[in-house]
Amino acid sequence: MADIKYYDVILKPVVTEKSMDGYADKKYTFLVHTESTKSQIKEAVEKMFEGAKVKKVNTMNLDGKNKRRGAVTGKTAKTKKAIVWLTEDSKDIEIFSGL
Repeated sequence: MADIKYYDVILKPVVTEKSMDGYADKKYTFLVHTESTKSQIKEAVEKMFEGAKVKKVNTMNLDGKNKRRGAVTGKTAKTKKAIVWLTEDSKDIEIFSGL
């Protein structure tokens, strides 16, 4: 397993209608490094966003989609999504506040 630092774990936030419904419940969705663990994701969120306290983390591995260009077939890169639940007394994550 690769040595992953906390700033390499979270790649970008997922901003969709379904993920935005969870903001009121302090539930945030991120694309994360494919080799990161739940404890690494929890540590990264708490270090990167000041005042955030993670209650639990759910992860899902997504396989790459089959793509075709003419006779050549291939796959897109596989990804990993993490849904992070914050505690009730935790501060909100500021990058989502204006959405």
